[in-house]
Amino acid sequence: MTALGAVFRPQLPPERLRDVARTAEEAGLEELWLWEDCFFESGIAAAAATLAWTQRLRVGVGLLPVPLRNVALTAMEAATLHRLFPERVVLGVGHGVQDWMAQVGARVDSPLTLLREHLTALRALLHRERVTVQGRYVRLDDVALDWPPPTAPAVFAGATGPRSVRLTGETADGTILEAGTTPDGVRRARALLEEGRAAAGRTGRHHVTVYLHAATGPGAESRLRAALAPGEDGVPPGLGVAGDAAACARAVQRLADAGAGTVVLQPTADEPDPEGFVRFVARQVRPLMP
Repeated sequence: MTALGAVFRPQLPPERLRDVARTAEEAGLEELWLWEDCFFESGIAAAAATLAWTQRLRVGVGLLPVPLRNVALTAMEAATLHRLFPERVVLGVGHGVQDWMAQVGARVDSPLTLLREHLTALRALLHRERVTVQGRYVRLDDVALDWPPPTAPAVFAGATGPRSVRLTGETADGTILEAGTTPDGVRRARALLEEGRAAAGRTGRHHVTVYLHAATGPGAESRLRAALAPGEDGVPPGLGVAGDAAACARAVQRLADAGAGTVVLQPTADEPDPEGFVRFVARQVRPLMP
């Protein structure tokens, strides 16, 4: 069964997170996703707080920008969260927005090389390996975690272009696709992932999480149109969904049929009722899913 989640947008102040998280837990939402967009909120700090405030809710972070992070620190934070909150954490890493990376002096010449090196080292550390590597960007000398998770967790990576998607198939355990990915886009990504997995000799399950632009309630269509296609008469087909629970469920199902294992509804930045949005996803959209 496809899992269903919602995004807590970082355009909201951090002090709003507790109420949204507790509402999500009470409503029975499966997953609440957080972002580490510059220069809003820390993904790890927000995830730790959300996990502590709740008992059942799974919490995803998509994405942690790897140019900002030494891979040993990423591994330490991931291991700590997975030990404190087993089976409730999903962490994804990615290139980061290049303009933001330039602002903080962290932009690299080859984001793809950095992501490959980071993912390879991160998975090795979380698999209890002792790592020495002298890569173009990632350099570790006899590094191992003292408190690795009892079972190595899945490491997710975000991807957009074909080379990045293929890379996540090679080196990650799951892939996160951005909002605006159509069902056909999911199918194309699935094919690229399989190419990458075959090239690396990977077997087993590779989970795909897809964000879905969504708006409901009064003014839903106009809010979504303003976010996606300002100045146009309507929302371009397949880029998002505006409407009631039935419309949202149909959009989710189309992505699930295309190969999405998790669909995360992403509200507009000006969503007037964040608590109501997560309640809507859990209590009205989920019951309509097969």
